[in-house]
Amino acid sequence: MSDGLTGLMEGPGAPSRPGGEGGARPVAEGLRLLRAVVLGAVTALLGAVFLLLTLPFARRPAVRRAARRLAILEARRLRLDPAALHLDAGRPDGWESRYLAARVPVGVLGGLVVLLLVLGAGTAAVIAWSWGRGLPFDGMAPSLPLFAYLLLVGVVLLFLDLSGLVGVHALERRLAVRMLGPDPTEALRRRIAELAESRAGALAAVDSERRRIERDLHDGLQQRLVALSMLVGRARRGRSELLAQAHEEAQQALAELREVAWRVYPSGLDSLGLANALAGVAERSGVPVKVVCELSGRPPTAVETASYFVVSEAVTNAAKHAHATAITVEVRERGTMVVVCVRDDGVGGASAAGGGLSGLARRVAALDGRFGVDSPPGGPTTITAELPCA
Repeated sequence: MSDGLTGLMEGPGAPSRPGGEGGARPVAEGLRLLRAVVLGAVTALLGAVFLLLTLPFARRPAVRRAARRLAILEARRLRLDPAALHLDAGRPDGWESRYLAARVPVGVLGGLVVLLLVLGAGTAAVIAWSWGRGLPFDGMAPSLPLFAYLLLVGVVLLFLDLSGLVGVHALERRLAVRMLGPDPTEALRRRIAELAESRAGALAAVDSERRRIERDLHDGLQQRLVALSMLVGRARRGRSELLAQAHEEAQQALAELREVAWRVYPSGLDSLGLANALAGVAERSGVPVKVVCELSGRPPTAVETASYFVVSEAVTNAAKHAHATAITVEVRERGTMVVVCVRDDGVGGASAAGGGLSGLARRVAALDGRFGVDSPPGGPTTITAELPCA
């Protein structure tokens, strides 16, 4: 399916895993599919009854709310995310009733397919029972050619019936996505708004980062270099004991300059990779940091950079503001996403609207990712970023 809801839909049968579950999994998936079609037929008939009983009152808010709840239940039955379908978005009046009405023929079709399956299985059981006792069935005495013929016909009919189950289930899902999914124009308008917001957020994040770098240079490194210059001048006038102090100031200035450079862009990220760069963050932290980075390959550069800054900012915040004694950093793959999770045992109370975290949220949003902060008072704090790689 080519629409944006494809990733939210789970297929009727996933590939079998190797091992002991390989034989049982197709059977379980087949039973789940049969159960889904039977339930769909039942709910379609119930929906038809609901529409007939409420037809004179279709425009009343209570009836529309009830119809909407039925539509949401159908979406969940088909394993579609109601939130991703944007059912709360502006829609024409009566969309709930139209969907329930469109489901009726599909549900009836599913019921007929199930009925044929039951009749076929029952007939096969009766024939097997009669011939097993040596009795003719409907005047047909058991014989090898007749048995082979009925077996061939039964297998073909079973295949056609199972194909009908799969087709009905796929038709139900396609109908739900088509009628419950967002209007293409509305979806495009929403996407444009999201891109505009993320673009504005990215620009604000860049501007905020520039201001912070300027502040670090002006208030930190510049002041230290001024002090170093004064110490060197005094040492030149004959006070050689100040040379050691000047040397110490120079070392601290170099350390601060290196820290500012890493904040602008971690140069080691290109050559060492994300895992080693995060190990460097853990080494420079004043709080013990455990890093677990499990990636099958190197993600795109933008994803690596965003992941690094999420970890760096989260670790810095935990050390400075949360009074944490231990921090855990996990970077893992989840499908086409890279999931970064930073947990600390601090006092909690962190807000996603804070200066540093809001900048991270904008950086992640610029990559179409998701950013979350879970930090109840008293802790612990969990910061999560999900970044798409495809």
